[in-house]
Amino acid sequence: MSLLEVMVAFVIAALSLGAVVNGTVDGLRTAGSATRTEEALFRARSRLAATAAAPMVAIASGDDGGGFRWRSAVAPVVAGAREGGPQLMSVQVTVSWDGTGGNTRQVTLQTERLVAATTK
Repeated sequence: MSLLEVMVAFVIAALSLGAVVNGTVDGLRTAGSATRTEEALFRARSRLAATAAAPMVAIASGDDGGGFRWRSAVAPVVAGAREGGPQLMSVQVTVSWDGTGGNTRQVTLQTERLVAATTK
């Protein structure tokens, strides 16, 4: 009877250890994903600030290093606004990266800026 009890205790311990290991691995994976998302958000805020400081109608993209890619788009909010007057511009920045399992993840930030009339 004693050998059977030891075997049952061993099986229970093995199953418990497996659950703990799976939980730890999932936690580490989630922490890594959160870290990458936070870094992408930091990069997107930086690009948005730089782009919104002097917005010109354009679409641009590039490699941001570390496996991150960025894309910015600046466009007028209202087409055909009064010429010579201030123009409301939409500024959008997207930072993307390859997540776990080959899924592409991305963070998108958007703002609007009022641009003064340009003098000719």
